[in-house]
Amino acid sequence: MTRPTGQSAEGNPFLGILLMLGFCVLAPLGDAIVKLLGETVPLMEILTIRFLFQAVILSVIVALTGRAWRMSGRVLRLTVIRALLQIAGIAAVFVSLRYLPIAEAIAIAYVMPFLMLILGHHVLGEEIGPRRAWACAVGFAGTLMVVQPTFVDVGWPALLPLLVAVIFALFMLVTRQIARDTDPVGLQAVNGVIASVLLVPVSLLLHWYDPGHQHYVRLETREIALLAAIGVTGTLAHLLMTWSLRYAPSATLAPMQYLEIPVATALGWLFFADLPNGLAAIGIGVTIAAGLYIVMRERSIARLPQLEQP
Repeated sequence: MTRPTGQSAEGNPFLGILLMLGFCVLAPLGDAIVKLLGETVPLMEILTIRFLFQAVILSVIVALTGRAWRMSGRVLRLTVIRALLQIAGIAAVFVSLRYLPIAEAIAIAYVMPFLMLILGHHVLGEEIGPRRAWACAVGFAGTLMVVQPTFVDVGWPALLPLLVAVIFALFMLVTRQIARDTDPVGLQAVNGVIASVLLVPVSLLLHWYDPGHQHYVRLETREIALLAAIGVTGTLAHLLMTWSLRYAPSATLAPMQYLEIPVATALGWLFFADLPNGLAAIGIGVTIAAGLYIVMRERSIARLPQLEQP
């Protein structure tokens, strides 16, 4: 795929942060919809339809806007790996949401920014800086106060968000390596096509070899609408995330993702009446404060480019 023109990567970290904030709102919204559907629609059906929506929506946009599909051998190989990681990560998210509240599942998964900081530093050579590291640590402390997962009550599903964290840390690392060489819309379109090509045959084979287990059910109008919403929010969320990585390094964006926690908490209360206790409310404030500090810090650095970035 040809390199997109315009702003060079890492040239506008504040824009990258704004795009990541959009992801932090849409991703938990999609999770809430998945949790609503989890009791009536099988996992494989949700997963397959979600990626089919991504493939169709973005393929149409690519065709209408004349974007290129062609990718170099290296980028294509990494894109296939990225698609596999996205399938695995989203599947793990969907399963965990069947057992855990939204905020709790996301909070446990938020060892991911630490993994991103480590991988970004050691693999990509990105500078972390003490202020970013402290902001990330403070944000994580806030997440611990938002929810207090009880492994005795939940059991083994409480470990699923840890798997999600590892998978999406690797997903973000791969995205970072190809984001500056690809158009975000085209990349997500190819990702959706690859995932659909893999999932549709697997779904059909599962249905054929295991007809006694319902991998698909007849959908009601409400369920169709919610599945469409999952496809749209998931597609747009990951598009914003991919785009954000063109303008800011993963070490900068990692602490911002903590803002998923208060968003998820609000959605959990709105959809499922999961109201956080006093300690969780304090944690939400700490998380937001850490995220806002990063926003203001990056704005300051963008206005004063002569200063050395910490």
